[in-house]
Amino acid sequence: MTESQSRQTDHTGHGEHPAAHGVPAEYLLGIDHVGVAVSDFDAALEWYARVLGMVCTHEEINEAQGVREGMLSPASLLAADGAPSSQAQLQVLAPLTPESTIAKFLDRNGPGMQQMAYRVSDLAAVTAHLQEQGVRLLYDAPRNGTAGSRINFLHPKDAGGILVELVEPAS
Repeated sequence: MTESQSRQTDHTGHGEHPAAHGVPAEYLLGIDHVGVAVSDFDAALEWYARVLGMVCTHEEINEAQGVREGMLSPASLLAADGAPSSQAQLQVLAPLTPESTIAKFLDRNGPGMQQMAYRVSDLAAVTAHLQEQGVRLLYDAPRNGTAGSRINFLHPKDAGGILVELVEPAS
């Protein structure tokens, strides 16, 4: 068997490629961001700037989700006008209230990675496909996310213990 053939080997034992029932390729555009939960938003932004040279390219308060959030990019990847590149970003999330989901996450786990987000071209099509595959979503309908995006989440128990966010950027 050649190296090329071995890369195409059936890993399911069922005679088809493992991605045969996955999200259609035209819908999954790549990693959008990694979300980290922090208790002190300003201190986290200062640390990422000082230690990793990251720049906050967007900041907002999301009252519905109970968070203050910022999107960070490496300074070296910013466009000439200061806009973030299309590369994956880091999302810093700090709770607004003790009842928020992020506050509860921090109480259970402490600060750290809270989610992995994938950029999609059609959130409705992706969520319908996933539901057909038996994947549970956290919301019945998409919600408003950062910078006018539409979002939904896969249940961590259906995603290997990871909170997976699906993000359809604002057009």
